[in-house]
Order: sequence, then C-alpha cells, then structure tokens
Amino acid sequence: MSVEEKATLIFIPFPVLSHLAAAVQMAKLLLERDERFSITIIVMRLPIDTKISSNPKNSPDSRIKFVDLPQNESNFAELSKSPKSFPRRFAESQKSLVRETVEKIIEGSKSIRLAGFVLDMFCTPMIDVANELGAPSYIFFTCSAATLGLFFHLQELSDGENQDLTEYENSDAVISVPTYVNPVPAKVWPSLVFEKESGFVDFMRKFRETKGIIVNTFLEFEPHAIKSLSDDEKIPPVYPVGPIIQPGGEETEQSKQKHNEIIEWLNEQPNSSVVFLCFGSIGCFDGDQVKEIAVALENSGHRFLWSLRKPPPKEKNEFPGEYENPGEVLPEGFLERTLGIGKIIGWAPQMAVLSHPAVGGFVSHCGWNSTLESVCCNVPMAVWPLAAEQQANAFQLVKEFEMAVEIKMDYRKDCNVVVGAEKIEKAIRQLMDPENEGRVKVNALNEKSRMVMTKGGSSYDFLGSLIVDVMNNIS
Repeated sequence: MSVEEKATLIFIPFPVLSHLAAAVQMAKLLLERDERFSITIIVMRLPIDTKISSNPKNSPDSRIKFVDLPQNESNFAELSKSPKSFPRRFAESQKSLVRETVEKIIEGSKSIRLAGFVLDMFCTPMIDVANELGAPSYIFFTCSAATLGLFFHLQELSDGENQDLTEYENSDAVISVPTYVNPVPAKVWPSLVFEKESGFVDFMRKFRETKGIIVNTFLEFEPHAIKSLSDDEKIPPVYPVGPIIQPGGEETEQSKQKHNEIIEWLNEQPNSSVVFLCFGSIGCFDGDQVKEIAVALENSGHRFLWSLRKPPPKEKNEFPGEYENPGEVLPEGFLERTLGIGKIIGWAPQMAVLSHPAVGGFVSHCGWNSTLESVCCNVPMAVWPLAAEQQANAFQLVKEFEMAVEIKMDYRKDCNVVVGAEKIEKAIRQLMDPENEGRVKVNALNEKSRMVMTKGGSSYDFLGSLIVDVMNNIS
C-alpha cells in the first residue's frame, strides 16, 4: 500500500441508535490510533423513528464518511410480518445496495484500498458481500465476551450434538458453558436462542467465517471468558478493545433544557444519596408494575431519579414515549409525598447522570452499554433485565462476579409477571448500603477501566493486534 493510499474499512451497523453510536466510537478509536485508515459507515434505513438522525453522524473526523442507503417502505412492510426473523432478513434485503455502494466508493477514488468490513452482529449476511469483493470481515460484538461464548456453545449444541434448543425454553435446565465459571440456567439465555425464525444458529455459523471478533469489553473485567474464547481454535481471534463508552451526544434545545434541569436537581442532593432508575431505549413497564416500583421507592426512603417511559401502543412498532402527566400511572399522591426527595423524568442523559457524584446506585435493565457505563462511572447496579441478552448479563454480574444486586434475574418483558414492591425495596436498600460488597468490586474495576485504553493497557494492546491483522490482510 502506497503512502497516499488509505486503508478503508466499511462499517455496517444495525440501524438503531445504540448500534450506530457504538460503531462511530469504534471507528474513532481506530482513527486515533492509526492515520493509515479511513472509514465509511453505511447507514441502512428503517421506516420508523430509530433516533439515529441527531447525534452520532455529526462526527468531526473527516476520515469518517457516512453513506445513507435509500429506504424501502414496501420491503419493510413485508419483512415486518415476521418480527423474530426481521434483523436477519432485513440485512439480507440490503446486500445488493451495500455491494453497489461499496463498489462506487472503491471506483470513485484511487487513494483508497478496501481493507475490510466491520459488521454489526446482526449484519452477518454482509459477509457474503465482503467475500464477493475479496475483502476480510470482522464482527463488532457489542455484548459481553461471556455472552459471545454462550452463543458459540449453544450453536455447537445445535449443530454438533443435534440438540433442539427450543426444548430448553421455560425449563429448569442448567448447562456448563466454557466462558462461565458457574453452570448457566436456560432461564437466562437470550430469547432469540429459542426462536427458530431468528436465525440465531445461522448468525453464529457466519461469525466463525470471519477474520476476527471485536468485543466491547476488557480483559480485566472478563478474564475467564476472554481466555476461554482465545483458547478455542474453532473461534476466530477475539479482540477485547473496550470499554467503548458512547458520549451523551448532541442534544436538541428541548433535551438540553431537560438535561440542565436534571443536573441542577442532582446538584442539590448529597453525594452518593440518589438511586437512578433507567431501563434503556426500549425499557418501559405497564401501570401495575409502575405502581409497585413507586411504592418500593417511597418505602425505601432513598432519594431517587426515575426515568419513567410510556409504553408504545401495542399495535405499533415504536420506541417508548414520554408521559405528559406521569401522575396518571403513579399511586395517588405519590408525586406530592416524594417532592424534593425524588424526581420523575422521561428521557435521561444517562452518562451525565451516572457520572454525577450525587448518584450512588443504578437500577438498570442490564444492557451491556449500561453495564460498562456503571463500571466506568463507579456506580453499583441492581439488575432488572427486560429483553435481548440482558438476563445473561444479569446472571454474570450477580452470580459470576457477585458485584450486583438482583431484583429479578430471569425477568422478561413479555412474561406478564409483576415484581412486588417489597422485593424491589429490599434490593434498593441493599444497593444503597455503603457497606454493599458490590460497591468495592465496582470501585476496583473502575480504576482498571481507566488504565486499559492507555499505552501498555490490555485493550490498547489488543487494538494494536487488530490493526496489525487488518494491515497484514491487505498487504
């Protein structure tokens, strides 16, 4: 490769905010480390509001280019008929568009050389496009290393031992998984594992075809899982390069105002006195559960900041919204009785809140990004998973690491179970206890998380190894 040529990586994230934002941060990490790279992020389009128009694309780095693919609403209507297989089929439907786009990028410039594709975990159909163009593929896996190992192990059970994974659904079975120290109950496996339509096994087969898997974690956080993956010769090289934390991003005038109100309220609270409740971009509860949470918060006596989201209409494929009047779903008089002690909000600037000294505990849906943020902000967690791989994350934090408090580890959003106020209150009291052992463990990890990305740190070194591999594949 000549001095003038740039090694161009094509990033293809799944088109939702958290996945696009993570891809942008990963791209920036590579660019900061090596000036030989240029990066193009191809943004596929869903005809629903996925919240990706506001922030991540406003990148100040001229070496990151964004290409928007056209939207196909008629195609979307057809794909939406089968929600469980939607991610795989949607990515499949975009292959020809992606191929044409990448070919134009290569033909349009003599100063770039295609170095490879960095693909979202849900975009494995694009491996075929990379192969057709003679380029290597890497997966960018935004969950934990332990979960990656669980996925590979379950795929092996399905393919190698001909086990029907759907038979484990709702069972009390536990199995040994190499990336975990403790046997893992089927009740905390991600729901897509049990859904044949999801194409889960196909995803994992495709993972094995790649040149490597980039994982948003760090060696000191998941030493056992990372060693297990690295020792398995049937798994491509794994590069733990995290923690890659998504910044708060550019806000609208309305959200800036809300942001300021929240921070001003926190400024008035004593250090480590506030429990923060936030359940991610799709996290919301029905009225009965909301009331139980409210009773628990009031009875606990702790100060609280609660991101309370309004469930979307059941027939609509939308993200949760905002309540105009939260009082309509809260117990009568709750807002008046907790005035000054608690604050109900809608949207939350999560990183800004977690990094505020007033916050002493985080009741979370246990998404992996939120888990890393809690570690990086030195705030212990109480886990209340809702969907995706969050139950597996909760199991890891509670049972493997003993660094989080359990509310209900195997909770699922669609299980029609209401967790009682007493259970929630007990968890909040335990979480906010200054002697909580998890607090000590999070503090130790927090210190390590600040070192791993610097020169000589484990993530710094793994990123260096990844760059060497990418450059070797094109030289």
